[in-house]
Amino acid sequence: MVGGRLATGLRDVTADLTALDSSGFWAVVLPFEGAPVCARFDDVRPATPWRGRPWRGPARDAWTTSLDAAAFTAGVQEIRRVIAAGGVYQVNLTRRLSAPLPPEASIPALGAALAQGNPAPFSAVVQLPDQGVRVASASPELFLARRGPVVWSSPIKGTAATADGFLAKDAAENVMIVDLVRNDLGRVCASGSVEVPALLGLEPHPGLFHLVSTVRGRLRPDAGWPELVAATFPPGSVTGAPKLAALEVIERLEPVPRGVYCGAVGWVDADRAEGELNVAIRTFWVEDGRLHLGTGGGITWDSDPAGEWAETELKAANLLAVVSEGPARTGQAGTAAP
Repeated sequence: MVGGRLATGLRDVTADLTALDSSGFWAVVLPFEGAPVCARFDDVRPATPWRGRPWRGPARDAWTTSLDAAAFTAGVQEIRRVIAAGGVYQVNLTRRLSAPLPPEASIPALGAALAQGNPAPFSAVVQLPDQGVRVASASPELFLARRGPVVWSSPIKGTAATADGFLAKDAAENVMIVDLVRNDLGRVCASGSVEVPALLGLEPHPGLFHLVSTVRGRLRPDAGWPELVAATFPPGSVTGAPKLAALEVIERLEPVPRGVYCGAVGWVDADRAEGELNVAIRTFWVEDGRLHLGTGGGITWDSDPAGEWAETELKAANLLAVVSEGPARTGQAGTAAP
């Protein structure tokens, strides 16, 4: 289920992004690391409510974290040190929450539970067993949209529990990433066509608020999906600025790969030259018999380590409440050991 449509009748699967400029309707999964998965389907129709067995998730106290509070806050301090030395301006630091996958767990049922308990504008459910893809995303963030030659991105930077709870650093984070996205799109868009029609817009989502901006441009005639993805992936809002330097810090500080998390999930209608790819945040995936969820945030010089940890807890809290069985232990998402 992608873009509000149910796609069945799998025709073919490829890692070649040039296929997205060919024909047909494609579900697309771009892991943060690793090869793309592009799956073309023959039957596409509006999605209907899930009528199968309801989701039964792991116990609420079964979740563990790849970085505990001490390790995460130490990572924030290290990023601040790199910023002070002039190496980066911002780095997105994340951690992975994991729990045993219950027997007979159904990813479509998980997607239905998220649709009810944590609705999101760029939700997606993709299940391709032969490719090892089992993903249910409740993403609020648009990575790339395309309508013919017009393309745009709506990065989220800045999170608060209330509409008036944003700090000065939240706006600064957002503006930094807007500049990065402008530069990324400028690599494949016609000269002078890149603009920012919305800056620092306030959006409510389940349990929190975000600051969201939009950057838009017009693709050059010689650019298609492969060139667009190559210029912009991975998304700037979940890497940092400058992007390559931020990626080096991420690789050093995060103890496990991100997998699908912070990549992109969505759809492409190649016949109409249209598509939408989300930023794969608020996203569950199955790997090695376990269910995973990532959470994190952008770190700047003004970041408070304890506050950044609290932000990761805030982002995960409602999702874990929706998908888990039983009461939460004190401290919500972060008390389990690595």
